[in-house]
Amino acid sequence: MDWSAVNVSLILAAWTTLALLPLGLALARWLAVTPWAGRPFIEALLLLPLLLPPTVIGFYFLVAFGQGSPLGAWLAQSLGWRLVFTMEGLLLVSVLVNLPFMVQPIQRAFAAVPHSLREAAWVSGLSGWQTFWRIELPLAWPGLLAGMALTVAHTLGEFGVVLMVGGNIAGETRTLSVSLYDKVQGMELQSAHVMALALVGVSLLALTLVLAFDRVGQRGRALQER
Repeated sequence: MDWSAVNVSLILAAWTTLALLPLGLALARWLAVTPWAGRPFIEALLLLPLLLPPTVIGFYFLVAFGQGSPLGAWLAQSLGWRLVFTMEGLLLVSVLVNLPFMVQPIQRAFAAVPHSLREAAWVSGLSGWQTFWRIELPLAWPGLLAGMALTVAHTLGEFGVVLMVGGNIAGETRTLSVSLYDKVQGMELQSAHVMALALVGVSLLALTLVLAFDRVGQRGRALQER
């Protein structure tokens, strides 16, 4: 097992999840309740990383933020930021590709909250903010946990965009999936098996948690409606 790669992967997964949680919560809640006609287009944009090859996202990230781009050159010269082959760039692109994994479960959880409960809360004198904290969020928390579980699992397993943007720098940007690729290339199959099984286990655990949280959420909403 490449423990240095494990450490990098865990750090990336933790920061990606923390960065996405407030953004995903705000987007998901808005998408769940907004009547705006343009919502399907926003949802399509959020789901785009699920359909596009990761190399496409990585390519356009390099075009936008690489040293040869105007924005990349300005960031490097003015702020000293380099977003290619660094953990900072890896984190930014990880947030982009993981948006649907965080947003979708939370959006479904908020959409499942009956609007009649919101109306009852407003009639009882609660503000919109109080309704969110005291009514909606307690019912939607399983969706938050499901989104976090999927985000962690997907970040640990992401390969294409990580390799293109972060490269393969040991102890800095070499993640578990990239290290697995190296092991296979070097015919170190025993180590490759260990890392592959670890990623399979994490993915299976994440999916199990998602299904469990979904059942908990359904029971909670059923009790609330009684």
